Amino acid sequence: MLYSMKYNSIIGELLLVEKDDFLIGVWMMNQKYFLGSENKSEEIIEKETKVLLQTKNWLDRYFNNEKPSINELPIAFIGTEFRKEVWEILAEIPYGEVITYGEIARKIAKKRKIDRMSSQAVGGAVGHNPFTIIIPCHRVVGNNGNLTGYAGGLDKKIKLLTHEGLDMSKFFVPSKGTAL
Repeated sequence: MLYSMKYNSIIGELLLVEKDDFLIGVWMMNQKYFLGSENKSEEIIEKETKVLLQTKNWLDRYFNNEKPSINELPIAFIGTEFRKEVWEILAEIPYGEVITYGEIARKIAKKRKIDRMSSQAVGGAVGHNPFTIIIPCHRVVGNNGNLTGYAGGLDKKIKLLTHEGLDMSKFFVPSKGTAL
């Protein structure tokens, strides 16, 4: 059984979801990959649990310009080993900084002791991140400053990066592409 709670933020309403005393996701309402394929068939009950209240507090602090640690939350990653590898790298990106899909691909290739890893595969894993804001996929950009890709929409990605104090003059929104 899943428990959920809604949270209003500067990027709109979020759905916080818990299973077995672990946070399993924070999704923007109706975002791409909402609830993830693993959870769609389970019953969801709206209830303020300890874990969900803890997550609400974490988000309150984040939106009040504090920098709460991801490690404060009992997170359960549900996904493939590759996705989990990518999400662990995302969790290490400092506030107000960005990393490219290519840099993540190089880190995974190095860890796996292989010559190269596909940036597109990394992009797919980033896009399926179930922890909006908490696991900061909004801090991932294209190699040339392209703000491509964000499951909730680029306007929300820009709001979050601006909230974190990033100088947005270095970045641009692509005029066309599949991740708009």
